Amino acid sequence: MTRRATAAGHGPRPVRLGFFDILRLGLLGIRTRGPRAALSALGISLGIATLVVVTAVPAAGQRALMNQLATLGTDMLRVAPQADSDPPVVLPSDADAMAARIGPVTRASAVANTHTTVLRSDRADPADASGISVLAARTNLLGAVHGRVRSGAFLTATTARFPTVVLGSRAAARLGFDRVRVAQEPGQLYIGGRWFTVIGVLDPLPLAPDLDSAVLVGWQAARERLRFDGHPTVVYVTAREARIEAVRAVLPATVHPQLPGLVQVSRPSDALAAKRATERTLSVLLLALAGVALLVGGVGVANTMVVSVLERRREIGLRRALGASRWQIRGQFLAESVMLSALGGGAGTVLGAAGAAGYSVAQSWPVVFPPLALAGGVAGAVVVGMVAGVYPAVRASRLPPTEALAAV
Repeated sequence: MTRRATAAGHGPRPVRLGFFDILRLGLLGIRTRGPRAALSALGISLGIATLVVVTAVPAAGQRALMNQLATLGTDMLRVAPQADSDPPVVLPSDADAMAARIGPVTRASAVANTHTTVLRSDRADPADASGISVLAARTNLLGAVHGRVRSGAFLTATTARFPTVVLGSRAAARLGFDRVRVAQEPGQLYIGGRWFTVIGVLDPLPLAPDLDSAVLVGWQAARERLRFDGHPTVVYVTAREARIEAVRAVLPATVHPQLPGLVQVSRPSDALAAKRATERTLSVLLLALAGVALLVGGVGVANTMVVSVLERRREIGLRRALGASRWQIRGQFLAESVMLSALGGGAGTVLGAAGAAGYSVAQSWPVVFPPLALAGGVAGAVVVGMVAGVYPAVRASRLPPTEALAAV
């Protein structure tokens, strides 16, 4: 019964349905139409799964592309004194440490020319080493130039104190070292009248090609054994990409406060501009794809609910004849639309996430789920179900009882 008698002298008044009563009515409508509701939820879930896939897969491809572009030096700057200054400019011995104190800087390292000669043996002709430089290097240099060790190991806090060296790719080829073999006796080089042990060979460094023709010695070992004065000649800096221009502007005054005008800083890589343009374009594309997928899902929900109204005119007419108000009919159908969309949205989010993750793994991409894809999966389905259910709910509430019962 939807009406009840009141005190004497008063007519019946409508029974008010609470929020949970409306939800129970919506669930009742879904349960009584199990197969059709399941098919409707399947259609919604496929729409939401499409939303997740068409946003997550391009986002994973975008992340993979951004990672690839980042290897082109979009976050790296090179600091060096002007080569033609008279007298020559000398950077402070702690120039890299001062650069590291800049907020957006993530890493700062340095190398320095020791002005010594490297020979394959103590009997080799010094002319054979032309074009190969001996550089003192910080232990964090490899990360600052995005380099990798081909064989052996790079300098550490321990090995940097001893007479050990790491060879650039071209220097290794010139000196006859293709790799460091663990099972064999390590090779040695004659540098500055002392023997140094080769502990590593680097892969080519596209971001710092001058290091390919260098023999890298530990900073402390260079000072103790090669009479190195401790002043760096080049400082390599990596910083957050969003602040790279701001870091470049303050680097000269930071690394050499006395003569900032005689310090040169390389401009950011052209790949940074390409990366930003690509990121903006792909972001717009992702939003467009998400909007289209939500629109398709909304049309499916609306169509499902309109058909439901047409099929259930007898139920609507009977409830109206028994005294159900228009607001109760609207609430029932709106709740049914929202819950149907929520069930389909949850299933579609899981299905789409599994599909997108599988495709990303197959393509060797990072697995990425944009917040819009996950939050929009269920929340978007609920909103779309609410919007799509408004018209069917209003239409159902306006259906006259006599017309609904006569049409059966």
